[in-house]
Amino acid sequence: MSNNPGILLAALRDPHRLVSMTCDEAGTLLRLAHQTRVMAKLAQRAQDAGIDDQLNAQVRDHLIAARVVAAQHRRIVRWEADRILHAMQGCDFPIVFLKGAAYVLADLPAGRGRLISDVDIMVPKVHLETAEQRLKDAGWEAFKLDEYDQRYYRQWMHELPPMAHRIRRNVLDLHHTILPETGRLHPDAAKLLAASRLIPSLSHPSAKLLAPADMILHSAAHLFQDGELAGGLRDLLDLDDLLRHFGAHEPDFWNTLVSRGIEMDLRRPLFYALRFSHHMLETPVPQDVLNDAGKAGKPLWPTTPMMDFFVSRAFMPHSAEGNGGRRFGAGLSRWMLYVRSHWLRMPPLMLLQHLTRKAFRRIKKEEEPRTTAQKNIEAKRVG
Repeated sequence: MSNNPGILLAALRDPHRLVSMTCDEAGTLLRLAHQTRVMAKLAQRAQDAGIDDQLNAQVRDHLIAARVVAAQHRRIVRWEADRILHAMQGCDFPIVFLKGAAYVLADLPAGRGRLISDVDIMVPKVHLETAEQRLKDAGWEAFKLDEYDQRYYRQWMHELPPMAHRIRRNVLDLHHTILPETGRLHPDAAKLLAASRLIPSLSHPSAKLLAPADMILHSAAHLFQDGELAGGLRDLLDLDDLLRHFGAHEPDFWNTLVSRGIEMDLRRPLFYALRFSHHMLETPVPQDVLNDAGKAGKPLWPTTPMMDFFVSRAFMPHSAEGNGGRRFGAGLSRWMLYVRSHWLRMPPLMLLQHLTRKAFRRIKKEEEPRTTAQKNIEAKRVG
């Protein structure tokens, strides 16, 4: 059986490859798509390519099932957005939906075939307390954290502790900016909010989403500045869909993207976003934009070739890594990117104290039964 992770990237770039795959190749592809959480995206791209009738029944059934799951995610997101806006009724500040929820609510290509584990919103920091109280009154509860974690979120992070609705158990993150305040980069939240746009499908004066360039920058920052990149193929597909759509439908998008990245202090994650989307998914980024992004955000040698090595391996699931050498390379890549994500998130002394505290707590903590909602929330916590 083929165990080549490149088969998944090839199918995502050109779904017509599914038609001519052998049974072994199709089995490998479906396994990799499931493990990287991109099955629904692959299913959507196959549907857009109009090839369902040309696929063998087993593959077609998997893809149809993935679309059903994605459709349910879209329904949940729309209902949660409706409930959030109802809770915020009468508030005179913007409520900006972020990431997957924004893609779904705005009916962007990135929202089709997108599985969503939580809803993220951003409000001005001065209205954070009001927004939190409104949500609590409407049934959302903060996950119970100890005093240190509460302080960690409320003093240092870009969001409050995750909340789950007490009945529906769906998870909500309330942001006031897009990167931790203790991090190396500091995008201007006020400028992001000022440039945000209304969501036409909601007909609500406070419901907004980030401007196109800012949506790219947030996705890039989430993936290459604040994340560990393990399982990041889904987020790279978001970038691919967004770049293709905005490049074709937004006037001056390519002409202003890099300058906006510089203005928002996000030139480095933008460089990585354009580089890896173009290299791995063949996103049609104009060469002059790639050149400008490189001039603005490319790190000194040998950081770029090291990131090429780590990212190309960290995106792939464990079972796709083949022999022991590749398994070691993937494990090393994930560990290095884990270390990098923490290094970028805090100053060295704070990071040392934070990791030391976590290590001692992990040793002492006994495993306890957890609900699905708790597992979803805990997965979002640092480390």
